[in-house]
Amino acid sequence: MDPEAFLDVANQVIKLKMFPFFDIAHSLLAALAVREDLGANAQAFSRKHPLACWLSTMLVIFAGGMVANGLLGEPILAPLKNTGQLLVGTAVWYIVFYTPFDIGYKIGKFLPVKIVASAMKEIYRAKKVYDGVGHAAKLYPNAWIIMIIIGTLKGNGAGFTKLIERLIRGAWTPTAMEFMQPSFYTKASLLASVIFVLDKKTDWISAPHALVYFGIVIFLVYFKLSSILLGIHDPFLPLENLCCAIFFGGIWDSLAKILGRGQAKDGDSKDVKKSN
Repeated sequence: MDPEAFLDVANQVIKLKMFPFFDIAHSLLAALAVREDLGANAQAFSRKHPLACWLSTMLVIFAGGMVANGLLGEPILAPLKNTGQLLVGTAVWYIVFYTPFDIGYKIGKFLPVKIVASAMKEIYRAKKVYDGVGHAAKLYPNAWIIMIIIGTLKGNGAGFTKLIERLIRGAWTPTAMEFMQPSFYTKASLLASVIFVLDKKTDWISAPHALVYFGIVIFLVYFKLSSILLGIHDPFLPLENLCCAIFFGGIWDSLAKILGRGQAKDGDSKDVKKSN
């Protein structure tokens, strides 16, 4: 593709308006995630506890803004002030849980629909990360770590509120901590936040800003579709395993075990000689 045409596409992507279509895709996948997390009991739970079902779904939809606002000292419920987004989220929640014969849920799970919604969701995620980094930069211009944290939370806030979201539904799962087992979406949001901060605050990235943004979008969409179609769920794992082995004690632990076995064998052989 011609570089100028590619740059023009990138400029169009960065100017995309998220409401209402991208919000619909985001809300659809959030509602589907809540329903799948409920498992076989989803239909019975939604009939018996509609308020808890709605609250947990809204928390998943608006989690990024709520958590980020709480850390920045802003009103936690501020993301709910957008009545349009709230109505869209509620409508999608109702369609997924309460349409006759589960038509809404089946349509949402239909592979072509899920692929399109997932691609739109990743574009939405990139926008959220970018907005989070920009908002934090206005409040704390020199605090890179705060920009990265807020961008990451904006990108995958639902992962960090899973404990509360399940608690609303009456399930206590203290091991469901995103800090202990970060998902690919948290790692990708973290990487995107770092790149946006470097692009905004340094001269290390010489590419036009629109191309950087477009590159993040392509990265997120590509690996999301790869997870759906090819089963590649976390491309960061090989690098993580390598880093853990080199920098976080993996090599030294393995070496200590090998040396420990060697010493144990030497001790056993000496004991045998003495007994003879």
